[in-house]
Order: sequence, then structure tokens, then C-alpha cells
Amino acid sequence: MSESPSGASNGSRAGSDATDSAETAATAAARDRLASLFAEFDGTLASVVVASVAVVGLGGLVQVSFGTYSMTVLEAWHAVFDPMVWGHPGLLAEYFLGETLGGLLAVQFGWATDVELSHPTLIVWTVRLPRVLVAVLVGANLAISGAIFQAVTRNELASPYILGVSSGAGLAILLTLVVFSGMSAFLPIFAALGGTVAFLIVYAIAWKGGTSPVRLVLAGVIVGTVFQSLQTGLFFFADDLGVVQSAIAWTTGSLTGTDWEQVRLALPWTILAVGFALAGSRQLNVLLLGERTARSLGMSVERVRFALSGVAILAAAAAIAVAGIVGFVGLIVPHMVRTLVGSDYRQLIVGCAFVGPALLVGADVGARLAMDPVQIPVGIVTGLVGGPYFLYLMRRQDNLGDL
Repeated sequence: MSESPSGASNGSRAGSDATDSAETAATAAARDRLASLFAEFDGTLASVVVASVAVVGLGGLVQVSFGTYSMTVLEAWHAVFDPMVWGHPGLLAEYFLGETLGGLLAVQFGWATDVELSHPTLIVWTVRLPRVLVAVLVGANLAISGAIFQAVTRNELASPYILGVSSGAGLAILLTLVVFSGMSAFLPIFAALGGTVAFLIVYAIAWKGGTSPVRLVLAGVIVGTVFQSLQTGLFFFADDLGVVQSAIAWTTGSLTGTDWEQVRLALPWTILAVGFALAGSRQLNVLLLGERTARSLGMSVERVRFALSGVAILAAAAAIAVAGIVGFVGLIVPHMVRTLVGSDYRQLIVGCAFVGPALLVGADVGARLAMDPVQIPVGIVTGLVGGPYFLYLMRRQDNLGDL
């Protein structure tokens, strides 16, 4: 009788050991599958990054080669990487930080700024290269903004353009240009406020005990249409023809005439937006699981949703403030990257930060050279590319809308 408990204990221990071994084997198998999955994604992501950098580099060289003063691609290469620029930190500081702050740093550290540059280098660095850099910043911002909106709303049709954020930010910029022209230095802030107001209105219209992809898209179309009508109405209050022309450029999306001021304006906001997006990538993955699952994991869904929406609005506002309303980039780039690297936002955000610039730099080259010497706005080219791609998605997927 005394041996029975001991036998039962031994049998229980044996069963427990077998269970632990099975769990260990299952865990190891799952870990191996996960590791192989991420290895595949990492390799794909690396390929996407390398290809995007190559497109940006080649497109940028083509872009800086053309103009009134023409040069070969090789000459443009030598001008971009001229040691007279890269060997003088004071000159780089003045370009990227401005004459005031860059000059103070140059004085503080004894950097020389009175550098004699060759004519091609001077043209490339003061006139043409800033346009390429602005295209890079705008493309990254719009792509990341669209990716975040698609996760927050769980709607693959979402983008700053379709959700009305672009129209709200554009209206705020036009108000600043027409009514408060002396406050143009605060364009990103006003654009962010306009985009925030538009998104809140869209969300309020779409809310009915929750939201759905169809209601969000319809609300975005309504708000975008109203705000675009208000933008058109503002043209009648502008007495200066130059302001009207500038406003038209904003509403169509253009990189013509951009310089280092626009680079300095967008760069800090871009760094913040990309950093916050990468920091929130895990929360974006949880949101994709659905509200009920996210809450069961301890997430405050509404707080996280609006915080990440704020990041998306900031990114879109930084882009719109320097290039105007460039459509379809925030819609199609996340789709392209998702097809290549999957839906993990830790991979997707990085991919968008590289593919977005590649798309916009390439589109800007097309806008620059398609009807040379006439330069068409880059927003027209992205619309011509994005429209057919959107139709392709609609025909290819029966359940287009939900993520």
C-alpha cells in the first residue's frame, strides 16, 4: 500500500517530463520557424533597402545633371562628392543648419566657411541637390504616414490623402500664405494642426459605436471635398498673383524651387516622425490584431491609436509644408513594401522609409524631364502612377479594405 503513492509520483513525474520535453520541442520548432521567417524577411528587407538607395542615387544624379548648365552624370557625381565640400564641416553646417546656427558652430570649432568651390559643385550644392533631398524627406514622410494610418484604422485604403489629412493640412498652409503670410516659418505646425482637425472630424463622422473601413473612407472623402472647396475659395481672397501661383503649387504638389530652407524645415520633423514610428511599431502590430485582442493584452487602444495618429499627422504635415499635397504616395508605398517584406511593422516602417524616397525621387525625375523645359508638378506624376496601381489592387483583391 505504501508503494502506491510512490509509483503514482514516479508516473506523474515521468508524465511531466514527457510533457516538458514535448513543450520544449514545440517551442524550439516554433522558434526555428520564427527565426527562419525573420531571416527571410531580413534578407528581403535588405534587398529592398539596397535597391531603393540605388534608385535614389541614380535618380538623384540624373536630377542634378540637367538644367540650364548641363553636365554629365560623371561630372554630377564628382560635384556631389567634391572633397572641397565634404572636407569642410563648416560648409556642411551652413547648408544643413543655416547660416546663423551653422556659422555659430563654425566660429565655435574654428571651421572654415569661405571655401572656393568649382562652378559645377556650386550649382549642384546650392540649387539642385536640395531638391533631391526634399524629395527624399517628403517620400519617407508620406509613406510612413500612410503605413501608420493603415494600421490605426485597420484599413488598407487609408492614407493622408484619402482620410482628408492632406486637405486639412493644405487648407492650413493656404490660410497661412494668404492671411498670415508673416508666419510662414511655422508652416509645419500649422499644417499639423490642420491635419489633426481634419482627422478628428473624419473620425467623429465615422464613429458609430466603433468605426469601419467603409465609413472611414467615406468620411475622408466628404471632409476632403469640403476642405478642398475651402482651399479653392481662398484663391479669391489673394490679391497677389504670386501668392495664387504659390497656392496652386501647394495644391498640386511640387518640388520646383525648393532649396536648403525647405530641407532644414522638414529634416527635424522627419527625424522625429521616423523615430516615433519605429518606436511604435510593436503597438502597430498589436493594433492589427483587433481591438478586443489588443485590450486583452493590456493596451489602451484609444490612447495608442490617437498617439500614433499624431505621429502620422506630423509626418504628413512635414511633407505637405515643403512640397504641398502629393497624392497616392502614402497609399501605394505601404502596399508595395507589405507585398515584399510582409506585415510586420518593424520591417514595414523601415521599408517605407526607403521605398517612399525612391518612388518620389523617380517621379520627380519624370516630372522634370517629361516635358523639358516645362516642369510639371510631381503630384501629377504620382497621381498618374498611383491611380492605375490603385485600380490594379481593386481588381486583384476581392476583400480590398480590411487589413
